[in-house]
Amino acid sequence: MSATKGLDLPLERPDAGGRAALFVPAAGAKADVLEAVRSGAAVVGFGNHDRTLTIYYESNRFGEPTLLKWEQKARKAYDRLVDNLPTVSKMVSKSDSFEQVGYINGKGITIRRMETLVRWLTVSEALETAPASDVVPWAPPPPPKKIV
Repeated sequence: MSATKGLDLPLERPDAGGRAALFVPAAGAKADVLEAVRSGAAVVGFGNHDRTLTIYYESNRFGEPTLLKWEQKARKAYDRLVDNLPTVSKMVSKSDSFEQVGYINGKGITIRRMETLVRWLTVSEALETAPASDVVPWAPPPPPKKIV
């Protein structure tokens, strides 16, 4: 079984607001990859010229309440990727370990292969975190409340 990548897979780290790919582990991914990424994680990244992938992932290991939905995890991983922040939640991997399911940028998420994302979230027992539609726009955060 071969992993699917888009013909227009981004090949460099995006600038702020730029486009990155969304991935899920491939059905035949090795145990060490699955152990590192963790079940239900959102994975974002880009292709390298040596046919590997640089990925950042977020699995909400510590149960943060603002990261309950898959798209919230994807946004967190995307922000780390764009800002090149130091994290242990990144790796360079062989491209056959992941399947591309869509794109993420500064405006939102576009999922092109929802059935593959649903498969990953079902196997991860996290289907309730799945996005409701193929397009998830970013909503600006609410303004801070004034203290009177």
